[in-house]
Amino acid sequence: MKMTLSQKIGLVILLILLVFAFGGTWVSPYSLSQQDLNAILQPPSTRHWLGTDQFGRSMLTRMSEAVMLSFSLGLICVITSAIIGVTLGVWAAWGETVDSIMGVLVNILLALPGLVIVLMLAAIAPGSFLVLYLAISLVQWVEYFRVVRAITKNVIHSPARQSTKMMGFGVWYQFKRHIWPSIAPSIFTLAAFGGANAILTMASLGFVYVGIQPPLAELGLMTVELFPYYSEAPWVLAQPLLAIALMVFGFHLLAGKRT
Repeated sequence: MKMTLSQKIGLVILLILLVFAFGGTWVSPYSLSQQDLNAILQPPSTRHWLGTDQFGRSMLTRMSEAVMLSFSLGLICVITSAIIGVTLGVWAAWGETVDSIMGVLVNILLALPGLVIVLMLAAIAPGSFLVLYLAISLVQWVEYFRVVRAITKNVIHSPARQSTKMMGFGVWYQFKRHIWPSIAPSIFTLAAFGGANAILTMASLGFVYVGIQPPLAELGLMTVELFPYYSEAPWVLAQPLLAIALMVFGFHLLAGKRT
């Protein structure tokens, strides 16, 4: 399968942001919490490439740390959700008892909006990256489960899969030969959207102060903290907003159809 032009553009955008996240901290001579009250809200310059915030902290350092934090959360949430959702989805499609139990569990989780569940869990331990990761993963695995279960049920009853079973091939071979090629494109698309949703959820929790807490840098929290200075230093507020938009846009482009 080849990537389309839009997917290539999305991948390039994400790679550029990753390079910025890794390189920004390495290039900047300032630490994440280092303050300079004599250089508050400075515009971009040779000393501070992206300017400074309301405490005189380097925006280059803080932006690179915040982008890396968002990417890290998105990646581990996607991996965890995909593993759980795919495993349970295939298992439920193969066994009626498991399918009935998982159906009840999924209906319970779908009864509440995902963001409400994440907010409830995040409010228990504000600022905990672990709790935030577990909450988002708890919500996202359901989509993988539903899609994989539906596709796998069709594949299991296909003549090709049944012929393979009659020839004596094991379950693992049947999965590799028939099920995985059928579910892989859908998993890729769900993973791309899942990465974007994890980043947006993390930023949303930062807006209401139950996400990552200071002194760590997080894009949503930075947006809220810098908003009062939008007229005095609009370039500072624009940076976290632009980073969120580019990451979500890049993931959505990456989720496009493959040929």
